[in-house]
Amino acid sequence: MSKKQDKRKSSKVNRLRKNDLMQLIMSLFDANPTQTFNYKQISSALGITAESQRVLVNSYLYELFEQDLLQQVSMGKFRLNRRGAYVEGTIERRGVKSYLLPSDGGDEIFIPERKTGHAMQGDRVRVYLYARRRGQAPEGEVVEVMQRAKDTFVGILDVKEHAAFLIVDNKIMTPDIFIPHKYLHEGKDRQKAVVKIVDWPESETNPVGEVIDILGYQGDNNTEMHAILAEFGLPYSYPEDVERAAERIGDGITREEVARRHDMRDVCTFTIDPHDAKDFDDALSVRKIENGMWEVGVHIADVTHYVRPGSIIDQEGMRRATSVYLVDRTIPMLPEHLSNGICSLRPDEDKLCFSVIFQMDDDAQVRQYKIERTVIRSNRRFTYEEAQNVIEQQHGDCCEEILTLDRLAKQLRKRRFEHGAVSFDRVEVRFEIDATGKPTSVYFKQSKDANKLIEEFMLLANRTVAEHIGHPGRGRRAKTFVYRVHDIPLPDRMESFSRFVNRFGYTLKTTGKREAISNSLNQLLEQVQGRPEQNIVETLAIRSMARAMYTTFNIGHYGLAFDYYTHFTSPIRRYPDMMVHRLLARYLDGKPSVQAEEYEELCQHCSDQEQLAANAERASIKYKQVEYMKEHIGQIFEGTISGVTEWGIYVELTENKCEGMIPIRDLDDKDYFIYDPDNYCVEGRRTHRKYRLGDSLRVRVARADLLRKQLDFTLA
Repeated sequence: MSKKQDKRKSSKVNRLRKNDLMQLIMSLFDANPTQTFNYKQISSALGITAESQRVLVNSYLYELFEQDLLQQVSMGKFRLNRRGAYVEGTIERRGVKSYLLPSDGGDEIFIPERKTGHAMQGDRVRVYLYARRRGQAPEGEVVEVMQRAKDTFVGILDVKEHAAFLIVDNKIMTPDIFIPHKYLHEGKDRQKAVVKIVDWPESETNPVGEVIDILGYQGDNNTEMHAILAEFGLPYSYPEDVERAAERIGDGITREEVARRHDMRDVCTFTIDPHDAKDFDDALSVRKIENGMWEVGVHIADVTHYVRPGSIIDQEGMRRATSVYLVDRTIPMLPEHLSNGICSLRPDEDKLCFSVIFQMDDDAQVRQYKIERTVIRSNRRFTYEEAQNVIEQQHGDCCEEILTLDRLAKQLRKRRFEHGAVSFDRVEVRFEIDATGKPTSVYFKQSKDANKLIEEFMLLANRTVAEHIGHPGRGRRAKTFVYRVHDIPLPDRMESFSRFVNRFGYTLKTTGKREAISNSLNQLLEQVQGRPEQNIVETLAIRSMARAMYTTFNIGHYGLAFDYYTHFTSPIRRYPDMMVHRLLARYLDGKPSVQAEEYEELCQHCSDQEQLAANAERASIKYKQVEYMKEHIGQIFEGTISGVTEWGIYVELTENKCEGMIPIRDLDDKDYFIYDPDNYCVEGRRTHRKYRLGDSLRVRVARADLLRKQLDFTLA
C-alpha cells in the first residue's frame, strides 16, 4: 500500500462514528478471543492515529466492559468476556450457511464458514459463543466436534496416478474426501463407492478416507438404489449368517401348537394388499354369530413366535427397525424366508397369528372383543384393485364378507372424523419401471374404498390393543407399553399455515376445541381437491403438524383423534410392532410390567430409523423423477411454486408432480431478488416482482442432474 493510500485509510478510520468504531473494536476481540489489548494496541491495529479518536477508543473499551462484553484483566487491559461462552448443540446447514441448534433450546447461533472446524451437517459440537453485539444475531466458532452424525459417505471415485478423491454425492457441508492409493481397495475411476473417513488433520481442507465398499458404475439402477440406501446409513444387503439362521426355522404348526390356540381355519378369511406385495402380515375374517353380532377378526402374523428375543435375527431386525420401500424394491426388516414365507399369510396355508376378534353390531359398535393367539387359513389373496371391483360390482369371491366389512368400515370412519380425526388422503406418485429399472411412465395412486376398509380395521385393532394395556380400568395401573403418538400442532405453525391459505380465499380455524379445528382443516383439504394448489396446501398442512413417533409416554394421537394408539398390525415390517406383540403376550400371561427406560431407548431408535427410511424413499422417487425428466429436456410444463428459499424457487409440475428448481440468478438477470420467509416469497428489488409459494408458472426443463438428483427449470 502506498503512503497516499495508507493516509486515506487512516483518515477514513479517524472519522468513524461511535457504533462503527465499537463494531470494529469488537471484531478485533472476536478474531482474537484469547488475547489482551489496551487502547493503544487497538488504535494501532485499527490504524487510528488521531488523538481524539484514541481517547474515544479508551472510553469505548470501558463502555463495552460495563456491557459485560469485555473483561478487564488488569488496569486498562481488556479481553473478550468468555464466561459461559461455550454452547453444545447440532450443526444445521442451510444453503451455504451453517448454524448451531443449541441442545438447551436457546437461540440458534450463526457459524461463519471459516469457523466451522470441520463440522458437518448433523454433527454434535461444542461452540465458543462470541460476545453478542447489540442488535446482532449470536455468532460462534466450533471448538470441538463431539460426535459425528455420520462418518461414511457415498460418491464417485476420481482416480488419478498420484491421488484419488471421492466426489461426494451429498454436497451439504461435505468436502471431497482424499483417498491414499493404499486405501482404494481396487476402486476404479468413475465407480460409485462408500468411503469411511479415517482422519481429518486440523490444517487440511479435505478429510482422509478409505473405501469400504464398491457399489458399481454410475447410472446402473442397482448401483444408484444401493447408493441411496448407503447415503442414509441403511443396509442394502442381508448378512449371510442371519439368512442361514432364518432358513433353519420351520413353520412349527404342530398339533400341540394348534391345540394351544383358537382355531379359526374354518372361518372365511382373506388378505387385501398391493398387487406387488409378498409380505402379507394382516388378514380379515368375518361371520355372523348366534347372538346376531358380526364377528370380525383382525389376524396379524405371529412373528415373535418365530423370532426369539436376543437371537441373531432379532438383533438384525432391531438394528434395521423397519423395512425400506424404494421405488423398485423392498429391503425387508426380516429375512425373506420369514417375511415372504413362513410368516406371510399366504392363501391355502395354515398360519399362526396374534388376533383381535371383535363382536360388532350393525352400527359398527364394538360390543365385545378378545385378544388371543390363533391359527388361520386364508381362503383368498386379493389385490386392492380386485377387492375394489367386488365393492363396486357387488359380485365376486367373498362378496358378502367384503361388502359387510366395507359397510362397517365406512361407519367406523364416519365416527372417527366426527371425533376430530384429520383426513390426509394424499395422492402418491408411482412409476412404471422397465426391466432395467428405467421409469417409462408416471401414475398416481389414490386411496379407494378397499384401501379404507383395511385402514379402518387396522386402526381399530391398534387402538384396541393400546387401550387394553394403557387404560386397564379404575384402580388398576397401566403397565409400560409402546405407543404411537402424535402431538397437537404448534399454534404458530397453524397460524402461519392459515395466513398462507387465506391468499387462495380459504379460511382455517386455528383456535377452539380440537374437533372444531380438525373439522375446519378437513373442510379445507376437501375444498382444494382438484385445484392447482391442492398438492402445496396438502404438503404445508402436513408440515404444520407434529411428527408421529414411538414412545412409552402416551399423549394420544392428534391426527387420528385417539387417546390411545399403538402399532400392532405390521410386525413383518416394523420392529415396534414386534415389541408390542411381546409386551402384549407378557401381560396377557399375567407377568409384571417391564422397565420403561430400555423400551424408551428402543422407541427413539425406531423413530429415527423410520425417518431415515422415509428420506431414502423420497430420494429414490426424486432420482426416478430426474431420470424420467431427462427425456423431456427443453419441453414446457405448467407448474406450481412448491418451495421458496434464498437460493431459488422450487416448482412442482402439474402433469406428473416432478419437482425442480429455478435458481435465483435465473429469475431475471437485470434484477436482484430478496428472500422473504415470512411471506413465502422472493421479491425483485428493482421490479418488485414477487414469486410466491402456490403461484402458477410455466417452466422449461433446462437440466436433469442424476448425480445430485436435481432438476433445473427456467421460466418459459
